[in-house]
Amino acid sequence: MYKLKTSAAFDSAHFLSGYRGKCANLHGHRWTVEVEAGAEALQESGEKRGMVIDFGDLKSAVRSLADFYDHALIYEVGSLKSATLAALQDENFRLIEVPYRPTAENFAEAFYAQLKAEGIPVLRVTVYETPDNCASYEV
Repeated sequence: MYKLKTSAAFDSAHFLSGYRGKCANLHGHRWTVEVEAGAEALQESGEKRGMVIDFGDLKSAVRSLADFYDHALIYEVGSLKSATLAALQDENFRLIEVPYRPTAENFAEAFYAQLKAEGIPVLRVTVYETPDNCASYEV
């Protein structure tokens, strides 16, 4: 098995609706997304002969994903009151609604699925919400 790894980081805020603890409050992280891609065999012909995937393509996909979430409030659908959401939108805050609780675990799975859908031969996605705490997703 051949494996490649790259990472990118983004800064964003989130909160965990319905959680009893500090993370119920709005707070931010410097998230790091680490992506491992791989294949049993290298490409045998063409421009990318001898590669699993071009590092530039892998880095670009991961960077694009991180850039999308950078400097936003990421919140779970239905977790903000309509008046709160309207006020944030009126202030032109960058908001990203997701259909899951915005945890490192769920981000890892969602990022895995997104990269897989883009044709990246992803093996594992690890999301760090702090330098010491991370969650991984792999099939």
